[in-house]
Amino acid sequence: MMQDTSTHLATKQAEVKPPNVQDIRLIVVDLDGTTVGETNQIRPAVKAAIQAARDKGVEVAIATGRMYQSALRFYNDLQLTSPLMTYQGALIKDPASGQVHQHLTVPRSYVAQLLEFLGTPELQSLVSVHLYIDDRLYVREINAETIAYAERSEVEPVAVGDLRQVLDTEPTKLLALSQEIDLIDRLFGSLQKRYTPAELYLTKSVATFLEATHPLVNKGNAVQYLAEEILGLRPENVMTIGDNFNDLEMLQYAGLGVAMGGAPAGVKAVADWVAPDVEADGVAAAIAEFVLIGTEF
Repeated sequence: MMQDTSTHLATKQAEVKPPNVQDIRLIVVDLDGTTVGETNQIRPAVKAAIQAARDKGVEVAIATGRMYQSALRFYNDLQLTSPLMTYQGALIKDPASGQVHQHLTVPRSYVAQLLEFLGTPELQSLVSVHLYIDDRLYVREINAETIAYAERSEVEPVAVGDLRQVLDTEPTKLLALSQEIDLIDRLFGSLQKRYTPAELYLTKSVATFLEATHPLVNKGNAVQYLAEEILGLRPENVMTIGDNFNDLEMLQYAGLGVAMGGAPAGVKAVADWVAPDVEADGVAAAIAEFVLIGTEF
């Protein structure tokens, strides 16, 4: 069963002593903006650093907001073996065995309310809504934003018109996206007033993405589950690397939380160390700094 990380987070925020990097036995990386940049590929230096860490016996895992089918090619590219954490941690699945360790879905009643809220005439032309059910992407219509999203994710969207038609099965995640960043910020603020953290987990993975999942879903809880329930580790054994607000919980959970150079100030503020940005191989720099100390790779 997933546990809330809030107690540990409060403890960590009070700590001032740097972590013992010799204790790191698990590295968890975000994908977009962290491990994957503009090319939508993992850069060679990052691959080499991750392989070198694994050669030292350190586990490496992915925690991403992406769909499972979209994240799988990066998992395979890195030849990882730990369960894959997708949809902000809502789906934790072992690609090798097919075992689903956890799948938390959004209550249907809340999805219906969100669709009504985002489906007003004034918002329909400004906000694209994506529903993820059984690792498939459902949309109202195929528009430019959905095409760009689908191309980067390498998934095939299914246009169904009224999204309420597919609510026979509870979604894993709802995503609202718009190029109007101020609008996403306003919607985020409005929904935070409508729903408590016990009802929905609301986050922004990038400035243009507003995401809603089950209230127990966040990357911190997912990493805690992987580390403690599956691998038998403690927070001090974990290093996490991320670049945006959906990474906050896992940065705070880990004994060593690393923010990317391109991360917002609020994300950097909770990190123990700030790496170069994704285009400057920040993940490789963090691994070299804390795991491959004095090691050539």
